[in-house]
Amino acid sequence: MFGFHLRVCLNPAAQHKLVASRLQKVHQLASLEKISALPPKKAHSLLYPFSELDAYLDRSVDRTQFQLFHPSVEDMARAEKLFHSSPTHKIDYYTSAERMDHVPALKAPEVCFIGRSNVGKSSLIKSLFSLTPEVEVRVSKTPGHTKKMNFFRVGGAFTIVDVPGYGHRAPKDFGEMVEPYLNTRTNLVRTFLLVDGSVGLQKADLIALEMCEDIRRPYVAVLTKVDKCGPRTLLTNLLDLQEVINKHTTSCFPQAFLVSSLHFTGIYLLRCLITHLTGSIK
Repeated sequence: MFGFHLRVCLNPAAQHKLVASRLQKVHQLASLEKISALPPKKAHSLLYPFSELDAYLDRSVDRTQFQLFHPSVEDMARAEKLFHSSPTHKIDYYTSAERMDHVPALKAPEVCFIGRSNVGKSSLIKSLFSLTPEVEVRVSKTPGHTKKMNFFRVGGAFTIVDVPGYGHRAPKDFGEMVEPYLNTRTNLVRTFLLVDGSVGLQKADLIALEMCEDIRRPYVAVLTKVDKCGPRTLLTNLLDLQEVINKHTTSCFPQAFLVSSLHFTGIYLLRCLITHLTGSIK
């Protein structure tokens, strides 16, 4: 089932061969083409992560809220093409900024990722760029490793921004660095607020969520590290987050997303969402 669709959808021209200068190895599941060889149920769970939790959810609960953005495999394949670098569509690290007056004057739509220190922001961005492994996204096991806003250009289509983490070991000037950016960046089309799916919402996350609500610009909630806990714990944390979104937010997209940078769960869906939000794919 999946194998047929994926082979049809992926344009051979987009399946770039790795050149000798690439020093990092492409993850075995980086491309949709690779998951076509997996059992259909496994492939489906990687593409649509909520399907793994459906069996544990009470029948009385409306499933629609967890599947509002539910693109086809064909849509995901179209989105994936934008994450392939080429001579006419270069993907690269552009620059870093410590203050708003250091932020580059880029015109392309931007999305940024914020979250607690050690929530997996840099790992997630590295997974998004796994088809272009020469793009250096620094990942550390030490909380608070990212100290600056790092800008990554995806051709002329859009820019992804890795923002320093809040909470433990956050930069002392986090507020002065990040809040002006979130408030005034005119080409920022969406903020992704990351929450550790293995532990659920923490006090610092609720403060960040309140900040996003005060700014009144659209954002999306994402549960990371979904491979670090069992399905019942993950479902509990998802339902807690979804309840907060439903009852206490006005600017948050009404669906929370599930991702694992380690297993590539939800990465294809998130790529597709980014391309839609930035207008790269209609």
